[in-house]
Amino acid sequence: MTFWTPDSVRSAIGGSWLERPDTSAPAVELFGASTDSRTLTPGQVFFALRTEKADGHAYIRDALLRGAGLVVVDRPESVLPLDSSTPARGVLRVPDVRAALLRLAAAYRRSFERTRVIAVGGSNGKTTTVRLLEQVLGRHLRGSASPKSFNNDLGVPLTVLGAKRTDQFLICEVGTNAPGELRPLAEALAPDIGVITSIGREHLEGFGSIEGVVREEASLAAGLREGGVLIHSSDSPELRDAARPLLAAQQAISLTFGMSAEADLRVSAVSTGMSGTAFTLNERETFRVGLLGAHNALNAAAVVAVARRLGLSHEEIRAGLAAARGAPMRLEPVESSGVWFLNDAYNANPESMLAALRTFDEACAGFARRVVVLGDMLEQGDAGPRVHAEIGAAVAGAAPDLAVFVGPLMAHAADAARAWPGGPARSTIVTIGSARGEDVGRIASLLRPGDAVLLKGSRGMSLERVLAAHSDAHRSATPDADQPAPHHP
Repeated sequence: MTFWTPDSVRSAIGGSWLERPDTSAPAVELFGASTDSRTLTPGQVFFALRTEKADGHAYIRDALLRGAGLVVVDRPESVLPLDSSTPARGVLRVPDVRAALLRLAAAYRRSFERTRVIAVGGSNGKTTTVRLLEQVLGRHLRGSASPKSFNNDLGVPLTVLGAKRTDQFLICEVGTNAPGELRPLAEALAPDIGVITSIGREHLEGFGSIEGVVREEASLAAGLREGGVLIHSSDSPELRDAARPLLAAQQAISLTFGMSAEADLRVSAVSTGMSGTAFTLNERETFRVGLLGAHNALNAAAVVAVARRLGLSHEEIRAGLAAARGAPMRLEPVESSGVWFLNDAYNANPESMLAALRTFDEACAGFARRVVVLGDMLEQGDAGPRVHAEIGAAVAGAAPDLAVFVGPLMAHAADAARAWPGGPARSTIVTIGSARGEDVGRIASLLRPGDAVLLKGSRGMSLERVLAAHSDAHRSATPDADQPAPHHP
């Protein structure tokens, strides 16, 4: 019996019929879910989701005209009367559309017979690890993965509901901003394999402390299928301790990766350059991944652990990692008119900021001038001034030729860099209010051919505007010029 029938959907999410499916009308084969009538494909179940920007109930007719096989609502008074020109597909009323979406995903996941589900969490490196896994596994197995950063209680169920039951793998990124958000996602996914990439000072405004982060990320273990495996960093003993009772309850095991001697997959001999990163596992096997930074050697080690669990050979994994490429705006090398950017502007917290600074220092040592453009790390709560001062001290220690601190919180970093013994003498320090309007043009004007530039900040800072402004300014100045590629080591 197929999972995708109106009755099975109702059985999974509950509710009552406002409009029963018209059995006399031509049948529509259901598959998957949508919350956007503009991108809906025929046969999808339309969930009339309410957000701050729009109410999906206003678009029910549009969804039906585009071929929605079923509609799920929680505000029946908002459902517009449907005229005879609207296909009769069935309207199901539930208490909460958003919760119903996750329930349907959990039920669909339980119908999988051969699909190995992999959930990827952690403070840093989630999306990069998902993309690496997708590329390595996808060379030999059928499957799918979270698009973009679909990692919350909307993105996760949409990812699951878009999978095929004949897939051999499904990779889901799971994220969290506050206590209690991750565990329901993990329990809906019931992963065969859980991955926790790292523990860092993320969203302290919600978690309050690193201990709060540990507890939240460890809750991924509570959702594991019986006999599953949790693959996690060996560099956080607090995570190991927090996960232990949850693993025992699931009769699951743990497998660790990291640079410590206790790691099951021990990473060593890491070297990074503009073409990628090489590393050794357990002093025996060498790998290379086309991403920059020692932290990406750790992400790749987690990928090795997962791929082995799914039966890939050493040579298959090595070839897949060598061919893999990272996600946009995660230490992405981009050349613009003689300036070489490392665009890491997708997001930031203290650990990812420090890792980006280390990678930039290693990969760009041979450039004529090294420039760091750093934006505020948001959602740090009361720790904001302190952790930004920590970044300023790290910048002063690395001594780039030019340090541009962008945003009110990064003013604390600039103060710390100026106070560092000898810091101002070794680096030019500039503070700028934002990466918008005239400010972004001012930042771009500080750059010159031959520079290597790191862009790093929280998503809300949108530091990629600096790269766009630099490119636009050069095109305006010399629209027809052919620009030579910069020399880099």
